[in-house]
Amino acid sequence: MPRQDGQLRDRTIVISGASRGIGLAIAVAAAGQGANIVLLAKTAEPHPRLPGTVHTAAADVEAAGGRAVAVVGDVRREDDIARVVETAVERFGGIDVCVNNASAIATQPTEELGAKRFDLMQDINIRGTFLLTAACLPHLRRSPNPHVLTIAPPVNLNPRWLGAHPAYTLSKYGMTLLSQGWAAEYADAGIGFTCLWPETFIATSAVAALGDAETQLAAARSPRIMADAAVAIISQPARQVTGTCFIDADAVTRFAGIDDLARYGGGPSPTPDLFLD
Repeated sequence: MPRQDGQLRDRTIVISGASRGIGLAIAVAAAGQGANIVLLAKTAEPHPRLPGTVHTAAADVEAAGGRAVAVVGDVRREDDIARVVETAVERFGGIDVCVNNASAIATQPTEELGAKRFDLMQDINIRGTFLLTAACLPHLRRSPNPHVLTIAPPVNLNPRWLGAHPAYTLSKYGMTLLSQGWAAEYADAGIGFTCLWPETFIATSAVAALGDAETQLAAARSPRIMADAAVAIISQPARQVTGTCFIDADAVTRFAGIDDLARYGGGPSPTPDLFLD
């Protein structure tokens, strides 16, 4: 996304699950617009199979031109949520944007999905989104252009998706319904509640783990498309976008004027993402 000096300058963004992948890409892109970034993630030490920690993510944000603070914590824990919000307010004076990015995925059939994995998805995806947003709300109310952006899909009741992996679908649609519910609940507060979902697979560790990683990643777009879309959305007047669930390709075209998506990779026929017909 072309740099727009001052677009997010001095705005403070809290992002969950920000040590790698889409969360990190959003953090770096927003930093390039001058934002302050508060990153919440559990990864304090390098993972044997996954790149990056919350601390390396903070270094990447600062290298991109923003100011960063890393908070090691779990989005499911109220104490950790309180700590990340307190850190944002103490370090930067407030919160302008909350990005609910942290998410867990398990797509096994119902009879193969254990209760532990079921609970993990509901706890991270729904509970985590609820806790972080609720804690940020008192500070968002004081922002001149407050946004809550949730990485969640449009609710699609096509039986194809309802029957594919009901437990995961429940958790992601739950995130979307929270966002849309908040858009109605806080319609008079001027806070923009939006969702963002990729049109195609995104080249992350989760996609690489699907098997045949080389083929999967070659047909996936860069996380940068989600980052450019996110920055474009949170740069809009909150009241004009609230209640909307955006697809990344549509958002970058509509708000950033990017028509040629080849820059994001994925080849001539990127793999369509889940929940989109």
